[in-house]
Amino acid sequence: MTLIARHLSRTVQLLALPVMAGSLSGCILVTDTSRMNPDVFVQETAPVFLNPAYAAQVPVQPQPVPERQPIPQKRDLYQTQFHQTYGIPVSNPVHRVYYASIRDDGFTLPAIPYSRIDARYLRQEVDYRTNEAPGTIVVDTKQRFLYLVQPNGKAIRYGVGIGRDGFSWSGRGVIQWKAKWPRWTPPNEMVQRQPELAKFSAAEGGAMPGLNNPLGARALYIFKDGKDTLYRVHGTPDWQSIGKATSSGCVRLLNQDVIDLFDRVPSNTPIVVI
Repeated sequence: MTLIARHLSRTVQLLALPVMAGSLSGCILVTDTSRMNPDVFVQETAPVFLNPAYAAQVPVQPQPVPERQPIPQKRDLYQTQFHQTYGIPVSNPVHRVYYASIRDDGFTLPAIPYSRIDARYLRQEVDYRTNEAPGTIVVDTKQRFLYLVQPNGKAIRYGVGIGRDGFSWSGRGVIQWKAKWPRWTPPNEMVQRQPELAKFSAAEGGAMPGLNNPLGARALYIFKDGKDTLYRVHGTPDWQSIGKATSSGCVRLLNQDVIDLFDRVPSNTPIVVI
């Protein structure tokens, strides 16, 4: 039995030789890839792969230097030199807060679509050189701006709409008194021109305060030498009129802006209308 077992084992080994040879020959006949060649690998992966031992074998190809483009000095997207230099867009996220819907003395003012208003007329701090003392209000009827003068050559600027009555007076005066959610009483001359306004006349007590009241959320009454000029700085629900000449009224601000101005200025604040 031992002789037979040895014979069978020898036979199995002899039969297995061709199979092993065939399998080995398959590996030997497979062509080596370039990835197995370190020189080729380094060249194909440079400069991602860098081995100092092969660095001399990797030719360094000079890369063309792109021509530097001059920085534009004037962009439509940027409104100041600071914005132009540092690329800060005109859109100011603080305007979202300024012109959000607010609840005020029982009235809810809707949010203002400020993105549809010329950015020049949105509330902002600006450089403003003037001989007027800080705290003075300056109304520029031609440019449609109201400035509240600040120290150090600055001012808070608001966009305004100027009605026909807004061009009827200019000069110096004071804010004699201020009113929250005022009643609106059209002058007798206006009632004569527009009889439908008779229900809002002084005899009828004027128009009730509210979101549709032409004086808006606040009114600042201008007096000169102790007399009412009939000139008003007031709010308006008509945001589309800001920056424009309107059919009626004096100087109108966005309701959110007139509330801000109202809170900043006391009675007897000097005002200059030019």
